[in-house]
Amino acid sequence: MLLSTAAARLSRASFTATARRGFTSTKVVAGIPTVHYDHFVSGWNENDEAYTQGKFHIQTFNKISPLGLARFPTSNYEIADDYPKNNAHAILLRSHKLQETEIDVSIRAIARCGAGTNNVPVARMTELGIPVFNTPGANANAVKELVLCGLFLGSRRLVDGINHMKKLGEQGLQKERVEKDKAMFGGREIAGKTLAIIGMGHIGAATAREASALGMETVGYDPGLSIESALKLPREIQIMDSISSAVSKADYISLNIPYIKGEGGTHGIIGKNVISDFKNDAVLLNFARGELVDSEAMKEFLDRGNGRYISDFPDDLLWNHKNAIILPHLGASTEEAEETAAAMAADTIQDYLERGTIRNSVNFPAAALPERQKGSIRITVVNKNVPGMLAAISEVFARHKINIIQQINTSRGAVAYNVIDIDPVVGDGATEINLKDLQKELTMHEGVLSSRLIFGKAGAGYARNIEGEYFV
Repeated sequence: MLLSTAAARLSRASFTATARRGFTSTKVVAGIPTVHYDHFVSGWNENDEAYTQGKFHIQTFNKISPLGLARFPTSNYEIADDYPKNNAHAILLRSHKLQETEIDVSIRAIARCGAGTNNVPVARMTELGIPVFNTPGANANAVKELVLCGLFLGSRRLVDGINHMKKLGEQGLQKERVEKDKAMFGGREIAGKTLAIIGMGHIGAATAREASALGMETVGYDPGLSIESALKLPREIQIMDSISSAVSKADYISLNIPYIKGEGGTHGIIGKNVISDFKNDAVLLNFARGELVDSEAMKEFLDRGNGRYISDFPDDLLWNHKNAIILPHLGASTEEAEETAAAMAADTIQDYLERGTIRNSVNFPAAALPERQKGSIRITVVNKNVPGMLAAISEVFARHKINIIQQINTSRGAVAYNVIDIDPVVGDGATEINLKDLQKELTMHEGVLSSRLIFGKAGAGYARNIEGEYFV
């Protein structure tokens, strides 16, 4: 929801909720003190039938694979496609275009069951201190197989031939005309031809290996090629220094890059300048994003030669072009890919909620602290990446005379993330530790966006700084 709306509701709701419940305290055995921390203070709908205290609540959009959702243990997780306001802790989705108004102030994390996150307002989530996760590689095999299918569709006019045979069948002429008409649908073999792979991540590397095994020559371009991806490439691949140099050698071109809007992005990256370097009969395979290709420039190319365009995305200009085949976004539409992506997203969310670990985030830095010692308390802090924040956070613990056992601080762009384990034993054999004041002081420090206690009841101990209003 919009921050102004959230802040207004916090102001209205907090008095009633505070009167109802001030804090939760958890008794811990083996000599570890009772720990007091705030929760259910800022307008939580704790009496709603859909809400169960002591569990993490996962809100789903779209139909998520049951096998993936089964990764959430029912002992401390609930899953629903609709939660009362302020009750969901994380969101899992596929293609649903998520609006800010659907992201309540209680949301700690968002995970998309897929690689692309164009349907999530990632930049805004970064401003709010909410990590967005994806599942890189989960659908790589499914998309790779469809790219291979595209290679064959672009090599022979199979779709035209199928449609022609249907027409002949309707007329009862298929047996009579089949031998005579087959010359209309001639093609070529892919063995010995050159495939240019633009983008060599999970899908690109897998496509390169399969193409090489089919007897194709491979060239590639990826300015951000990682060591992990490079090790998965076939030895014979030639790495080029630009898109133009890669496509100029290619009979087939496979796009495997993300769609990035704005200046320096990838919108229309396959435009007139790049297409001018295509061979006259080159086949472009676009199973990445439709917006990567300039449709008008592609139409000019298809009109003047024998080139082909195989795409997995709708195109208002090319949908019925004789040299184009447009598929209904089938790339990741396999049971296996959906199951793998859902399971991967579920595991990622669990790691974050239960341990504070961040992996496969598109907007937050990777972070993993070793398992906390028995009885210790883990606290995470999300803050703006500005000078002096780490020292300021450490000073809060020092003022409260709390010992830090281990910690990690990482940053990415405008956001920084801290995971801190503290010793709950304070003073001379103290029997209680009060984290209410400490968490509020941490969270309301200028530059801090949120904090979280990973201790006690599942779902408890989350606090946010919303335009100077304290949500906990």
